[in-house]
Amino acid sequence: MKLPIKDKKFIFLLFAITIVVALEILSIIGIHIPMPYAPFVFAFFIIGIGYEVLINGFKAIFKLKFSSINLLMTIAVVAAFYLGEYPEAAVVIVLYVLGERLEDIGLENSKSALDELIKKVPKTAFVKTEQISIPINKIAVGTIIQVKPGDMIPLDGKIISGDTMVDEAAITGEPLPKDKYPGDIVFAGTLNKNSFIEIETTKLSIDTTFSKIIRLTFEAAASKSDTQKFIQKFSKFYTPTIIGLAVLVLVIPVFILHLDFDHWLKQAITLLVIACPCALVISTPVAIYAAIGNASAKGALVKGGKYIEGMARIKAIALDKTRTITYGNPIVTDVFLLNETSREELLACTAGTEIFSEHPLAQAIVTASKKEGFEPHRAEGFKSIMGKGAIAKCLVCEDETVYVGKLEFIKEYHEVSDEAEKIVQQLASEGKTSVVVSFGEGVAGIIGLTDEIKPDSIKAIKQLQAMNIELIMLTGDSKKAGHYVAKQVGIEKTFGGLLPEDKSNKIKDLIHQFGDVAMVGDGINDAPALAQSTIGIAMGAAGSDTAIETANIALLNDNLSLIPFLIRLSKKTLTRIKTNTIGAIAVKIIFIILAFLGYSNLVFAIAADVGVTLIVILLSLNLMKFKSTDT
Repeated sequence: MKLPIKDKKFIFLLFAITIVVALEILSIIGIHIPMPYAPFVFAFFIIGIGYEVLINGFKAIFKLKFSSINLLMTIAVVAAFYLGEYPEAAVVIVLYVLGERLEDIGLENSKSALDELIKKVPKTAFVKTEQISIPINKIAVGTIIQVKPGDMIPLDGKIISGDTMVDEAAITGEPLPKDKYPGDIVFAGTLNKNSFIEIETTKLSIDTTFSKIIRLTFEAAASKSDTQKFIQKFSKFYTPTIIGLAVLVLVIPVFILHLDFDHWLKQAITLLVIACPCALVISTPVAIYAAIGNASAKGALVKGGKYIEGMARIKAIALDKTRTITYGNPIVTDVFLLNETSREELLACTAGTEIFSEHPLAQAIVTASKKEGFEPHRAEGFKSIMGKGAIAKCLVCEDETVYVGKLEFIKEYHEVSDEAEKIVQQLASEGKTSVVVSFGEGVAGIIGLTDEIKPDSIKAIKQLQAMNIELIMLTGDSKKAGHYVAKQVGIEKTFGGLLPEDKSNKIKDLIHQFGDVAMVGDGINDAPALAQSTIGIAMGAAGSDTAIETANIALLNDNLSLIPFLIRLSKKTLTRIKTNTIGAIAVKIIFIILAFLGYSNLVFAIAADVGVTLIVILLSLNLMKFKSTDT
């Protein structure tokens, strides 16, 4: 925990504590400040350090606000002064103020990850036409700004000049920089690593992805968790109850049993001091702030403490296929050669035709051809038949006409062998897409494509299954395509061919079956299902306003492995809150029992209270260091 060593008030507080504790120790061994100076010396420290506590305490008395913690401390200090326990009165107030200050420091430290977000964004941008730096809140959409290597990108936009590498860790949590070229999107708050670039802004400063992340993260931190709400309600009844018990500790022995008034007044004071619910009240917010800050640093925007807590209770997770388990980009997986066609001829000729098309399947074939070292053949006369295929004339292979498309499309021009039909059926059974190719006489070959599975999907799914979480795939793709990908990653339950409303209805069924259910999707066509689930998690939300706004948790990168991490972080946070709460209550119960038995000690009580508060803060802040490998 970072202490504010440059804060003069905090330094004075530490100095006062040192003096007061030293004087208390001296009084214990029989060395006292002579009268009549003692009351004035200790009153100086009591008023100088605890004047705000005393003022608020007296206000609470006049307003009959018995739930005020300041009221507890004011009664304790006044009573201790009445008994002539001047060192104890001073110790009570300065250690209580220290505890309060440590709570503030704990909260400030737990919010440090959020504060770091704000510091990352430049306040100005260099505008090309003006040749000066202008505040980002005065820059309109469509303005051309220039960013030097090593500078932070100030606004969302599109690169129009220059190639560079951009560190997007502040947005996505990804440690490796990404290559960026003209036409690529860049985000405010990311770092331009190595080249001069010009950017055309696409959003105002208040609408950037980074601004939304900051705003929603702070709103999340301010949103109280269910545990926090309960403890705050509990403390309202708890404090008046303790005052009532303190009255009984004094009244029963003194007025019924006729025991010593001063001794039992001191026990009542001790009860008031140790009963202060500081550690109870601070345990939850510090833990929640720390957990949200940790998640933000990893690229997960959690929109409130209740979702941090909720992830620990998830029993089942429904996952979309495309752009969640897979990239949503097709890749060539199979190449079947027919009629003595060579691999190079099939790929290069097909790529030469497909290079004119912007269809994802066409671009995947072009990429595969180049990757194998086959340059696409030059072609002309390209013609696209919507929903069927394309035709072009290859200028390399003896002016052959190339037909590329669905099996039915090829059948319109040429005969298709039984072997070719069987290959198409085999690929379909595996959930793959077939692109049939003909050079004019029969089928020259068939290219199979499928959606590329993300490298970390299998690992993340195994981790979730190891946590005994039921996994279900809900996809709008065909049942065969869904089953094929599900089998690859180890998911047993799959539902395919679902429309957005169908997914939402499936979530209702799953909630009825399992209780707490999370839905993981891309945040756009999965929006109804995300809203229906207990916790909606949007994948790859950077740049998607819909995902960031609608999901309960927005993953700003494409790492599915963040989900098992969030569940572990959630469980660790709940465990930490429970440990803190039980520990704080246990210490209080011990001193309350001692107070009723007449054996409690005022100095030990306040030291124990401050000690427990400090331990609670340190344990909670440790959540900021929680890693995906921790348990």
